[in-house]
Amino acid sequence: MNKTIIININGIVFHIEEDAYEILKNYMTDVQRHFLNSADSLEITTDIENRIAEMFNEILLKEGKQVVVVQDVNTVVEQMGSVEDFETVEDGEKPHAQPAFAYSTESRRLFRDPDDHLVAGVCAGIANYFDFNPVWIRLLFAVAVAFAGTGFILYVILWIVVPKAVTRADRMAMKGQKLDLQGFKTNFEEELNTVKGHLHNLHTEARPLIYKTRDFAGDVFSHFGNFLGGAGKVIGKLIAIALIAGCFAGIIFIIVAAISAFVYGNHRMDIYHIFPFNIADQHVNNIFIVCAVLMSTIPLLSIILTLINFVFKGNVINRTAGSTLLMVWVVALSVVIYYTAKTSADFKEYASFSQTINIKPSADSTYYLKLNDIKFLTKEDSIRLRVKEDFNGRVILDDDDDNNMDMPDKNIDIYVEKSDVAQPILVESFSARGSDYQDALYNARGTNYQFKQEGNVLKFNRRLEKQTDRLWRAQRLHLTLKIPLNSKVVIDDQVDRFVRDISVRDCNDVNKRDGASAATFIMTDNGLQCKVDTLVLPQTPKQKAAADSAAIANPE
Repeated sequence: MNKTIIININGIVFHIEEDAYEILKNYMTDVQRHFLNSADSLEITTDIENRIAEMFNEILLKEGKQVVVVQDVNTVVEQMGSVEDFETVEDGEKPHAQPAFAYSTESRRLFRDPDDHLVAGVCAGIANYFDFNPVWIRLLFAVAVAFAGTGFILYVILWIVVPKAVTRADRMAMKGQKLDLQGFKTNFEEELNTVKGHLHNLHTEARPLIYKTRDFAGDVFSHFGNFLGGAGKVIGKLIAIALIAGCFAGIIFIIVAAISAFVYGNHRMDIYHIFPFNIADQHVNNIFIVCAVLMSTIPLLSIILTLINFVFKGNVINRTAGSTLLMVWVVALSVVIYYTAKTSADFKEYASFSQTINIKPSADSTYYLKLNDIKFLTKEDSIRLRVKEDFNGRVILDDDDDNNMDMPDKNIDIYVEKSDVAQPILVESFSARGSDYQDALYNARGTNYQFKQEGNVLKFNRRLEKQTDRLWRAQRLHLTLKIPLNSKVVIDDQVDRFVRDISVRDCNDVNKRDGASAATFIMTDNGLQCKVDTLVLPQTPKQKAAADSAAIANPE
């Protein structure tokens, strides 16, 4: 049984045996005495204490202990080196014994160098790890940026992953210096010499980022020029040829996509009901497509011509043709900006209206919410599809997720709230945007939604239909189903994506009914809650806030 005490080494608390503490105390006293006359003895002894604390942490973690013992202190002292051996080496005398910590090579660790950096020190840290000139690493990253921004992405990732060399021990490990007394002394003297060497250049060091950036740019261009003078020319031409092929393939893809849009736009591959094509008429969309093709292919063509000139040393386009291409590109850009501003003006104002549908009360106060799988057809659709002639007695299903106003579950919201009266109702609130209030109201009125009740089954359509002559102007439907207190609501999982503030999956998880196609809820004073046998879960703060917001938005 040994007596232990608690010590603090630079903010880190350790439990240490009393005998081990005496050895460590004597060792640190000798270290402080030795470095007493150094330029900054406090800084160097603090760095040594930090290193000792790190070594103690590594030993305790490795051996799964909580107390530092005498053997641990002796191990640390052997690795750091004793002051007697250190002073003997400094005096030029041969030590009486070879210290246990002396080994030939210190493994390097990857850190970001805070002393030699242009941005975050990543390149300098990699250069220290591999013992390279940082200029070459920076040059590689600069070249890699040209390949779809690979260099930039890799630099950001390394910036996040690689730690910064904060302490002196980190900087020494980054450069492969020994983490012993001799190493700390040598590293500190190197820093002092560096500072003294830059004293006469103090006016330059006052703006380090500007001058480092200037020097880096000069080194990059100098080395890059030398590189291109030899094998770089061949590699450059190979890269240029690859870029030419890539740009040419891009032009072919853009042209094929545009032709497909024109040919199949009004047929099987109709794209004019998909955002952003559904916000403008077909005439404007065609202009947009043509201008988009010109805006994307002309820069690619310019890159191809420039690279051909670089590879084959021939002028393949004269100034007149180049000026014509530039003017065409400017005109296409101007047309896109004009129609974009014109279309954006049609979303300036907001308008809405609501209507109420009475729901027939259920005898057992239970209501089933399901999707209506029968497709709604207008009179024009019925004539066009020859429903009476070809589908007499047949039902056309609406079981796909396609929608003429973007995604179906993005413009329909269903809320279930408590009714103040015994009569359940459904409030339909239609909204849209327009160039002015009248136009917005006109767009909202141009929508139609099909709701159907069959007994106690409430069927909701999966889509909000708009008239074929109306454009998409953020048409939206807010459905509020108000049912009496203690009524039960069975929600099908297909309707779950439309219903807000509750989740069928979460309710089934509570009831241990994984894979169930529906979940049962009950209306309480706190709103709709998942029914867990006879237990009613309290309303969450999120549900309460959503219920309050819905009540404010729909005071009726």
